[in-house]
Amino acid sequence: MGSRPELPIQGAPYARYIAIGGIAILLIVLVVVLLGNPHVSSGLKPGTKVPPFAVPLATGELNGKADIAVHAKEGSRGNVAACQERPPGALNICALYERRPVVLALFVTLGSCSKVLPVLQAAARRFPEVSFAAVATGGQHAEIRHLVRHEGLRIPVGFDEEGQLVGLYNVLSCPQLSFIYPGGVMQSVLTQTPSAAALDARVGKLLAASRARGWSAP
Repeated sequence: MGSRPELPIQGAPYARYIAIGGIAILLIVLVVVLLGNPHVSSGLKPGTKVPPFAVPLATGELNGKADIAVHAKEGSRGNVAACQERPPGALNICALYERRPVVLALFVTLGSCSKVLPVLQAAARRFPEVSFAAVATGGQHAEIRHLVRHEGLRIPVGFDEEGQLVGLYNVLSCPQLSFIYPGGVMQSVLTQTPSAAALDARVGKLLAASRARGWSAP
């Protein structure tokens, strides 16, 4: 915290323990998925409106927990509607999908999950008409900041201090990539780190489907 500016929705005093608990839950559901439970699916269904959120950027000067409010004054979800939460240093999903298709990765810093980040960054150079972003769910802010700087990442990487996006986006795998149409509708979900060729193919399909829906690059 210190003298760093903060989002209007602040982390609770026990946010660190909540974040640890959220990661533990994610690990449990990952085991369920890996055991092949046929009734478990990861991510939001195609055609679903993606939930709004605003989180601090890992390398920015904001602090605090995610704003996930759909409307103003929703208590613990946020006092300001998340789509309106756009201070400097925040990652806002609504701002990303307003004019472009989006590829969003949700990850934790355990195991090999973060290996998706350089793959996304390389794809962002090949597809400048698409917004690429990632959010670390849980963990320590300093750890995420170090990771971003160590990897030399230029795509925006947010920090979800309490892991609220895990439930919001039905994260049952790590990493989880959401392919989102302009306007904020889910196109598809990928639940692994793809090869460059595989990601290019998915992004190409997202672009083609977006254009078929009437979108054109700004």
